[in-house]
Parts: sequence; C-alpha cells; structure tokens
Amino acid sequence: APHGGWESTLEITDRIGLTTSKDILEALADGAGPKDAVVALGYSGWSKGQLEQEMAENSWLAVPASEDILFRQPVEQRWTVAAQQIGVDIHLLSGEVGHA
Repeated sequence: APHGGWESTLEITDRIGLTTSKDILEALADGAGPKDAVVALGYSGWSKGQLEQEMAENSWLAVPASEDILFRQPVEQRWTVAAQQIGVDIHLLSGEVGHA
C-alpha cells in the first residue's frame, strides 16, 4: 500500500497516496520517506457540495492517477500529458466564453 502507515493518508491507487501528514515530511527530511514524493503547499476550499457539483458540470478535467505523470514527467509538462490521456489537446482550449 502506498500509505506505508503514514497518518491521515488517502489511498488513491495501490501505489499512490495523498496525505496531509507531518510525519511523512519528517521521514522525507531524514531520508526515510517514500522513494517517490511530490510535496505541495497551498490551500483550496469549496463549500459543501461545490466540488461535486463542479465535477458533475464537467468544470474539471479528471484523469486516472498516474505514477508516470506524478513522478517522471517534468512539472511543466504534467498538465499537458495528463490531458492527453483523455484525448484533450490543451493547446486547442480557449479561455474565452462564447454563446451561440
């Protein structure tokens, strides 16, 4: 299991976990953490049910979790490669809104 006993870890796949655990940061600093890790700091918040509604409205592009994308692809290419997994070319998307 990816969580390796780390506190407050959500198993995404059998090899990928998502955590808010301080103990894993300490282990990484000591060289005892997982072989592959991405450390991200920040905050995002949604009201109750907001994220679920946004997902239902296709406001997000959801792709399967991928070790290759998370740990092998250069950061600047991850978004593009992830979108390609579901047949989306990011370069063809428009930031403009239109009405027909």
